[in-house]
Amino acid sequence: MLMMTRVEILLVFCMCVMVVQLMPMVVKGKTGNTTVSRSPSSSSSRMPSVVNVGALFTVNSVIGRSVKPAVAAAVDDVNNSPTVLRGVTLNLIQHDTNCSGFLGTIEALQLMENDVVAAIGPQSSGIAHVISHVVNELQVPLLSFGATDPTLSSLQYPYFIRTTQNDYHQMSAITDLVLHFDWKEIIAIFVDDDYGRNGISALGDALANKRARISYKASFTPGASLANVTELLTKVNLMECRVYVVHVNPDTGLNIFHVAKKLGMLTSGYVWVTTDWLPAVLDSSELSDDDTMDLIQGVVSLRQHTTNSVIKKEFIKKWKSKQGNERIQTSSFNSYALYAYDSVWVLAHALDKFLKAGERITFSYDPNIRRTNSTDIQLSSLRVFNEGNKLLEMIRDTRFVGLTGEVKFDEDKNLVHPAYDVINIGGTGVRTVGYWSNHSGLSVDSPESLYGKRMNRSSADHRLYSIIWPGETSDKPRGWVFPNNGKPLRVAVPYRHSYKEVVTKDKSTQGVRGYCIDVFEAAVSLLPYPVPRKYILYGDGRMNPSYNSLVNAVAENKYDAAVGDVTITTNRTRIVDFTQPYMESGLVVVVAVKAAKPTPWAFLKPFTIQMWLVTGGFFLFVGSVVWILEHRLNHEFRGPPSQQVMTIFWFSFSTMFFSHRENTVSTLGRMVLILWLFVVLIINSSYTASLTSILTVQQLTSHIEGIDSLTSSNEPIGVQDGTFAYNYLVRDLQIAESRIKPLRGEEEYANALRLGPKGGGVAAIVDELPYVELFMRYTKCEFRIVGQEFTKSGWGFAFQRDSPLAVDLSTAILQLSENGELQRIHDKWLAAPSCSTQATDVEESSSLSLSNFWGLFLICGVACFISLSIFFGRMLCQYRQFTPDEEEPHEVLEPDSQTRRGRPSRLISFRDFMDFYDKKDAEVKEARRNRREARKEFGEHSGSP
Repeated sequence: MLMMTRVEILLVFCMCVMVVQLMPMVVKGKTGNTTVSRSPSSSSSRMPSVVNVGALFTVNSVIGRSVKPAVAAAVDDVNNSPTVLRGVTLNLIQHDTNCSGFLGTIEALQLMENDVVAAIGPQSSGIAHVISHVVNELQVPLLSFGATDPTLSSLQYPYFIRTTQNDYHQMSAITDLVLHFDWKEIIAIFVDDDYGRNGISALGDALANKRARISYKASFTPGASLANVTELLTKVNLMECRVYVVHVNPDTGLNIFHVAKKLGMLTSGYVWVTTDWLPAVLDSSELSDDDTMDLIQGVVSLRQHTTNSVIKKEFIKKWKSKQGNERIQTSSFNSYALYAYDSVWVLAHALDKFLKAGERITFSYDPNIRRTNSTDIQLSSLRVFNEGNKLLEMIRDTRFVGLTGEVKFDEDKNLVHPAYDVINIGGTGVRTVGYWSNHSGLSVDSPESLYGKRMNRSSADHRLYSIIWPGETSDKPRGWVFPNNGKPLRVAVPYRHSYKEVVTKDKSTQGVRGYCIDVFEAAVSLLPYPVPRKYILYGDGRMNPSYNSLVNAVAENKYDAAVGDVTITTNRTRIVDFTQPYMESGLVVVVAVKAAKPTPWAFLKPFTIQMWLVTGGFFLFVGSVVWILEHRLNHEFRGPPSQQVMTIFWFSFSTMFFSHRENTVSTLGRMVLILWLFVVLIINSSYTASLTSILTVQQLTSHIEGIDSLTSSNEPIGVQDGTFAYNYLVRDLQIAESRIKPLRGEEEYANALRLGPKGGGVAAIVDELPYVELFMRYTKCEFRIVGQEFTKSGWGFAFQRDSPLAVDLSTAILQLSENGELQRIHDKWLAAPSCSTQATDVEESSSLSLSNFWGLFLICGVACFISLSIFFGRMLCQYRQFTPDEEEPHEVLEPDSQTRRGRPSRLISFRDFMDFYDKKDAEVKEARRNRREARKEFGEHSGSP
């Protein structure tokens, strides 16, 4: 590891002085009047007038040219501030790290000789790793405005404070950006140092958490030549992925695009995303270089987000007013300059709080550093900042609003509210298309406007404005192509022993044929790009291959895809991606059937016992109702009691055949009879249809009626070797493995079913419906399907996880289904006779029950009740008008006679009522007429003298 190599250099460097004898020495006066002590006990009783502060950065660099004047301006502003560090002057001591880990370490050691209380910088993550060991030993806080390596936040570097954004968050932003456009793979192009390597490692972790990945890591050494970069990008261009994330240093990053331009990699179809190094280059100059802008057309990049505040605008004016100053070597500034400016103010606020708290600034010698006579290198002048840990705590607790926005540190010493601008380079300028923050993800609203709202990182709510991609197109690039390295798609095809119509070996140049191959070829032909492919047989053809092993081989990158009769199951979808199913499938049960034995009681099977009883009861009930309604009016319903009972039975059951000879004359009787004849018509028709089905269709039987009866038995079951049916029966249905017998194909299926369980065969075959259809065609409908499909699945083409081909082929399969081509291919290879799906041939027809007819019986019963209610209501009215007293109006009963007859009066009344009912309606009318005439005569006699 390069990081460990630099640490080892420092350790070797320090070991040179480990044998130096510790001896007191008088510390020479340092620059300024920093209060120091020759021993830990010496101190100053007053606040120091000057405090030394160090700065480490590469002056001759994109970041350094912006940072140098920003730091100087910040120190000037602090020294002129009336509120912070009043009476104390910050003495800035700058050292140039020269973009070198070794030279940066030397410069850092020289800086520490000045008894600085803190150091601003460095800008390089690699140099920060090495210098962090120095500041840890000397207890000097290190405030870095440019070291974005996520690993610097570890507990290994307690004195490292990051005053800029952490690349951990930047890589999360890139991950959301990539997934926003539904890309699942990217190629990372990065410089192979601590900054690049650890940043890409964080990107890989972020992508993996979202089921995406880095398909290839293209790294190059710092300071690589254009020839090396050309060789690297040429290799990358031959690969499938077209989404590139570039994470390099600002000073050499444009070399990537110079080479990419020459290789034609900035045209339509390519996607280039960069980290914040590119905006650092562009923002360093007010005027855009036409040549540079031409290189990066369509590139999407992230820029560290800083609020557009008043103090920031004032800083911009101040910057422009000093452009003629020799310290200003750039016409504009980037975000790193703003973070460097705020870094100085972080230290100023912490020092102000530190000194106001009465703390002292003292230094002491490190006992581990000794002088040696064997070397000229002397490090004994390096001293430990005794109060460094206290100042560190105050720095971590500092909180204020700076040029970049709110400055506050979390428990990991990172700035809170990390946010980035998403920019798109087009034409001669840069356009902001959105923002990213760890609070709301991608959004078109500024992060500041969203911090007051509820946190929402749902990808469904992510939004960006339209982006102009390379090639000046706004259409989202697909993000991948078939590689130009001459490697075709490796397609595994199961070499089956049976059912060769599905897929099998062929002598043609293609090498395979069958239903699955035709579907795959037709789908590929609909893709808008060529797919070079090579079919590779999987299996020996003597046995059906294991389809689980085939899917695992695709997942393990032995093949790019599997094309064949591969069933989509839950376990398989966990390791590979399937296309849209091109064939619906499900497990069914196939059995051998035999002719059913005739039964003399078959005529009773159409109805259940309950149905027979209710029907017979209604025949008698309706007959009785009609008799009651017709008895007083119709002479055919009168006579001796025995004759009337026979009339009721005869009339009731003769209506079954519509052969009743008695006529109905009453209105109510006719209404009831009409409804009942309608019910009888329905019952007769249903009985006839059901009996016909039983006597003509129900000719074949089997004691196995479906999967339920099969699992409850102990008879052997046949399954196709190599398919998922075996695991399904054992694991899901808990069937003993000893009952399951693997079979290879049609011939073994037929022989096993003919032999039966007693002859060494099987009681049933459990297989997928497409295979069963072919088996039925092979045996000419000798066997039958019982029950229904008890699983629902389908056949699909298997690809490696996150393969874009799976999505495009799914769309193509849907097109084949819509235009009828999929059905035509099916009919070509798998056309089967109709008997293959007649599962009802071997199912016993269900008897019709009361639930099928209770509505009819209810209507008929209600009609009978209403008719009887009307009839008896009318007859009661007639009876009340026709009483025995009215027959003898002149007769007066004695009181004793009335008393004797008072007890049985109700019984006599009921008998009279029944006698009244038994009279013909004509007799009642005649009697009523006679009574009226008698009353008339009686009145005339009683009125004469």
